Amino acid sequence: MGNKVHPKSVRLGYIKDWESKWFNLKEMPNFIEEDWRIRIYLKDKLKLASVSRISIERQGKLLRINIYTARPGIVIGKGGQGIENLKKELEVMTSRKIVVNIMEIKKPEIDAQLAAESIAFQLERQIAFRRVMKKTIERAISAGAQGMKVMVSGRIGGADIARTEWLKEGRIPLQTFRADIDYGFAEAHTTMGQIGVKVWVFKKELFKKTTKELFDEAKVVDTSKTVLENTQKNQNMV
Repeated sequence: MGNKVHPKSVRLGYIKDWESKWFNLKEMPNFIEEDWRIRIYLKDKLKLASVSRISIERQGKLLRINIYTARPGIVIGKGGQGIENLKKELEVMTSRKIVVNIMEIKKPEIDAQLAAESIAFQLERQIAFRRVMKKTIERAISAGAQGMKVMVSGRIGGADIARTEWLKEGRIPLQTFRADIDYGFAEAHTTMGQIGVKVWVFKKELFKKTTKELFDEAKVVDTSKTVLENTQKNQNMV
């Protein structure tokens, strides 16, 4: 068995950021549990809102919660009533002052978590897994993703023996730290058991130099070489 490293954890502090931003050694166990309860509650409360992730920031008694969703209108509600109810319920749960920010996901097709949950939802409706995987990858590539990999594991199609099936298109450079790779996991609860769904999406390569920048660097190198050669010639003549 090979040891796999989480695509997000290996890039933390480099191109990825933490989903919980606070530091308190004394209250750390309580804060970790509280963050977990908040995320479980919001995920269950906003099932139809296509919530990808929830980041939590703590500043003293203030608790700021950023909800990344593809359907912000469902979270906000009519006249902002939905978000106000969320704030009141979270304040009762945590006994803290809550600030809720709604972040809209512009391209849900290339969000790995939303893609994994969509595949799991369709598998629960007994849609053919190969068709679901292929359609999901096609939508992601057409939306601008440079690569995508989908893996499903379990008693696929009601088979007696569990197996793993995967489909890939494009590049998935997992060992390149500057590669912006999004990872998502979801579970499909079928009548024959649970089916795990993993999704990797290669969005873009950060810090990649354009063709113009490479040409400019080449010109600088050529100029420095010319200056060095002229200097050496003058020294030889002396």
